[in-house]
Amino acid sequence: MTLLDLKPGQRARITGWSTETPPSRLLEMGLLPGSDVELVRFAPLGDPIDIKIRGFHLSIRKSEAGLVDVETI
Repeated sequence: MTLLDLKPGQRARITGWSTETPPSRLLEMGLLPGSDVELVRFAPLGDPIDIKIRGFHLSIRKSEAGLVDVETI
């Protein structure tokens, strides 16, 4: 399951990446394995998506969200 598969309001824990090399941009924003994340909402046209992680709200592209493996909590 990836971050993109979550529904608004659903929480999950990051378990890893769908690629061998995770995007450095996401790592710099704090999307690290073991971190809890909540999908807040999809933008009106579907891209980007708003997430909440470590008390911060972030917007990331759907293509990036599809690279983040998660498990629901």
